Amino acid sequence: MTVVSDVRETIAALRREVCALHEQLTRYQLVVWTAGNVSARVPGHDLLVIKPSGVDYDALTAESMVVCDLHGRVVEGEHAPSSDTEAQAYVYRHLAGVGGVVHTHSPYSVAWAARGEPIPCVTTMCADEFGGEIPIGPFAVIGDDSIGRGIVDTLRHSRSPAVLMRNHGVFTVGPTAKAAVKAAVMCEDVARSVHLARQLGEPVPIEQHHVDALYDRYQNVYGQR
Repeated sequence: MTVVSDVRETIAALRREVCALHEQLTRYQLVVWTAGNVSARVPGHDLLVIKPSGVDYDALTAESMVVCDLHGRVVEGEHAPSSDTEAQAYVYRHLAGVGGVVHTHSPYSVAWAARGEPIPCVTTMCADEFGGEIPIGPFAVIGDDSIGRGIVDTLRHSRSPAVLMRNHGVFTVGPTAKAAVKAAVMCEDVARSVHLARQLGEPVPIEQHHVDALYDRYQNVYGQR
């Protein structure tokens, strides 16, 4: 498969955007060393743009981003793609509304994932962004689409754009790559806040009707329209 000329400008723009978004992962301390990644769907084409595997964040450039098809096969790029490529390609194949996927090993979220426990909806921020608890997905090995299957199976039944894959880390989705990065940032903030609350005692759940109202307001009213 080759990249046709009508999509080259779109891919070039996505390469720049995906590269720049990786700076947010380090800015918010969601990753260490070369772990983690951001990817974006190429609209209207069965393609994605993703971070190369094992490349230092400081060395990332737009040109080093890798273009793959939605089965994880490299279409364009000089580097091997992220080890999560097949998993994320599976997500794009099965969740049509997803335009971006992010993976991090942010410490507080990973702590919840290691416990195999969802993060309860006990803060308004959790209700706003996630519409309820942040769910736990199954344990899955890295390197094929097993993680992708776990992400899809979990998020199909949740309003949450984030899933904590058991014993692993966070995967977030969004209509754009930027939205998925935002969800990853907010997931770690919620994980930290609820962890701290548990040190003081048992957090108080938010009643479901309040969760629904908060979620609707944040998703449909909050901010500039």
